[in-house]
Amino acid sequence: MTAQHSSPHNPAQPGHLPVMAAEVLADLAPADGETYVDGTFGGGGYTRAILDAAACTVWAIDRDAEAVARGARMADDYKGRLTVLEGRFGDMDSLLRGRGIDAVDGIVLDLGLSSYQLDDAARGFSFQAEGPLDMRMGADGPSAADAVNALPEKELARIIYEYGDERASRAIARAIVAARGEEAIETTQQLAEIVRRAVARRTRGASARRGKSRIDPATRTFQALRIHVNDELGELSRGLAAAEALLKPGGRLVVVSFHSLEDRSVKSFFSARCGSRARPSRHQPSPSSRGTAREAAPTFHLLHRGMVKPSAAEITRNPRARSARMRAAIRTDAPLESAA
Repeated sequence: MTAQHSSPHNPAQPGHLPVMAAEVLADLAPADGETYVDGTFGGGGYTRAILDAAACTVWAIDRDAEAVARGARMADDYKGRLTVLEGRFGDMDSLLRGRGIDAVDGIVLDLGLSSYQLDDAARGFSFQAEGPLDMRMGADGPSAADAVNALPEKELARIIYEYGDERASRAIARAIVAARGEEAIETTQQLAEIVRRAVARRTRGASARRGKSRIDPATRTFQALRIHVNDELGELSRGLAAAEALLKPGGRLVVVSFHSLEDRSVKSFFSARCGSRARPSRHQPSPSSRGTAREAAPTFHLLHRGMVKPSAAEITRNPRARSARMRAAIRTDAPLESAA
């Protein structure tokens, strides 16, 4: 997954920083001679910030070939310090070990879409512009058009409800199936209008009592399909486990998410890996793993008790930052087999 959620300015340009850049850098704490992974390169905003902060090395990963091409151009600015790999961050351990990298000092993941992807109508992520109904972050696998034209009504309703938190999911799925029976659904505007009509029919009368919603009725359905098409939650689960395997003791993992499903997954992972026992200092090594499997030594300890949110000033500068949530933790010296 690539994700910058940055302003319309080019995040790969010097001086531009992605969402919560100061907070991410403070927790990642780049140092000279160390090695870092930007698992969601996107426009390269975090990568550039890390490389500018210290004389370190960054391995960046993205499944989007266009992002990899941008990274290759950026690498010219950091001779020998930046390598960009095409692939999924869920496979970062195998990708890096294939290049002889067995352990790293820090990893950052910025989940969701990059501004490049969102603003390019040809990628099919946005309902605000006409484009092919694609939504794939890479070039492989079924597209969103494949999903809406082939999946059973019940499965469509489940995806829209679970990944989009859409109460009208059944009505929307029913409308999609009816529409595709007349003609294939191939563009973003076709789907958006189907969803809007379905939601309007379901909420007619109720909207007068509640007032008009501030978000487009198609928002949740498009989000749900994007998550499904790219297996974003599965990718996140694999990525967190891969990060746990790659980080050195004392290495830092920083994750920025943009909706509740992602943040819930990150919170759950850290809760499971941090254990419940208090520690006298976050700088001390983890306890020995002499306990039972039920009381395994924690493989991470948190840098913050909860999530960190962007400042009001940043949200004013960049409205896309408003839903950002950051969580961070430090890898202990506990072996992987002791993880809960």
